[in-house]
Amino acid sequence: MVHLNNFPKTLWCGAKVVALTLLSLSLVACENKGMSDLEGYAQQILARKSRKIAPLPEIKPYEVYAYRSGDAKDPFQPFFTQEPEQLQQAKSGGLQPDFNRNREELELFPLDSLRMVGTIEQGGESWGIIQSSDSSVHRVQIDNYMGRNHGKIINIQEDSIELVEIAPDGLGGWVERSASLALVE
Repeated sequence: MVHLNNFPKTLWCGAKVVALTLLSLSLVACENKGMSDLEGYAQQILARKSRKIAPLPEIKPYEVYAYRSGDAKDPFQPFFTQEPEQLQQAKSGGLQPDFNRNREELELFPLDSLRMVGTIEQGGESWGIIQSSDSSVHRVQIDNYMGRNHGKIINIQEDSIELVEIAPDGLGGWVERSASLALVE
């Protein structure tokens, strides 16, 4: 590292002279030459002829429209209307499941996911033993429900459980069909 104290005084004085010379030359370069060139350009622009600006287009006034339905269809009503419940019942012969009864636990599972694993007879009544898809075991008797199609148990035998389902027919009505679960060994 070079210290300034090591420089001889003559070199130090020479550096000062060079710096002052450069500073004075840079100030001479900033001499005011006037603003005659800027004033001439401004006069040239002002001497040009101005062009007419096209007028803004005329804005049409907004026309107020009041919707009067009269005999027209209400736009907020559904396009298709559902048939009345009486007509649906007439189509299916009045057959439909009881929607007001409490659903039983085995109605949460599809019928094909349930397995009959045995029977029990107690006090003169037959009970079916059913295993659901979540591996829990349930006891059922006649008039219990199981499966997703409102399947009501009508008979329990040693090797099967018979039931009657009320399923949708795809046309807005209901159809009754028989089903059964066989004993799985």
